[in-house]
Amino acid sequence: MRDPRIDRLAEILIDHSCRLQSGENVLIEAIDVPDPALVTRLIELAAARGARPFVSIKSNTVLRSLYTTGVEANLGLAGEFELARMKQMQAYIGIRGAANGCQFNDVPAEKLDLYQKQWWHPVHSEQRVPHTKWVVLRYPTDSMAQAADMSTAEFEDFYFSVCTADYAQMARDQEPLVRRMAAADRVRIVGPGTDLRFSIQGMPVRPCHGQRNIPDGEVFTAPLRESVVGVIRYNTGSRYQGALFRDIQFEFKHGKIIRATANETERINKILDSDEGARYIGEWSIGCNNRVRRPMLDTLFDEKIGGSIHLTPGNAYDECDNGNRSRVHWDLVLIQTPEFGGGEIWFDDECVRRDGRFLPDDLQPLNVGL
Repeated sequence: MRDPRIDRLAEILIDHSCRLQSGENVLIEAIDVPDPALVTRLIELAAARGARPFVSIKSNTVLRSLYTTGVEANLGLAGEFELARMKQMQAYIGIRGAANGCQFNDVPAEKLDLYQKQWWHPVHSEQRVPHTKWVVLRYPTDSMAQAADMSTAEFEDFYFSVCTADYAQMARDQEPLVRRMAAADRVRIVGPGTDLRFSIQGMPVRPCHGQRNIPDGEVFTAPLRESVVGVIRYNTGSRYQGALFRDIQFEFKHGKIIRATANETERINKILDSDEGARYIGEWSIGCNNRVRRPMLDTLFDEKIGGSIHLTPGNAYDECDNGNRSRVHWDLVLIQTPEFGGGEIWFDDECVRRDGRFLPDDLQPLNVGL
């Protein structure tokens, strides 16, 4: 018997996230998904809407071998194949399990960079993100439950509760924050080891309520590219290219990361040296999903944590484009709730959030559940 929560999640993905219409092509890409129930339900719903579903099933174990042995010729051709397919799609649903979050940890950095350059960037950054109605999500697994310090059953309840949130109410609650960010010029972020300033004057602002990520709950923009100055110390670990990074600290001058340290200082600097844009910021976002309260080393969840921000080295999104281009887009999270050291966000001369709680009256709905 199928779990009714899967039916509800599939409906959100098809009708809310992708807004799938008759005659459209949708690619459903599943990586290390242990149970096909969600994929099969998505196929059924897409067909019922008159759309045409296409499916790609992948394994990170297999991909590890491809990346490790890859050279420009075969990774480039693989990228061409996938790019040709993506160009035929009007929608994309990416589902990723987490069989082993460290699966790519021993793949040489230069091989992963080659994959990013020849495959990921042209297919996803240049085609899928700007030209399809896309949504990405995780699928609950034992390893995700372990990372969240929960039993599998407890984590599944948490997962479906968070992922099937009332996204229409979330959108209404975000509207005052969108207005305030759109009207702001100077932003200051302060906290332990952090004193960062930048401008968002004139930049578009995008609320996120279930149309790109599941779970969702953030409002993002991008700093003016050369305006970022100061230091930031992230207090949330992050997996990138298979490695676990902690204690990340950046120092900025004229928008550029001029000093980067972490538990893997040499490796993080190699990533930031991938191309010119990797040392500049492509996104700044405020997390406001109060059902997500603590990090679990999964960016799709961690970046939505109520009371958090993320500041992203690398490529800017078209919706909030500050002109930065890179094959890197690395969402790094700073949590500002009291248990994580606190902190403040200032818009011009007004403190709008302190220790994870919004202060102005019109932003109080965003505090519900904290």
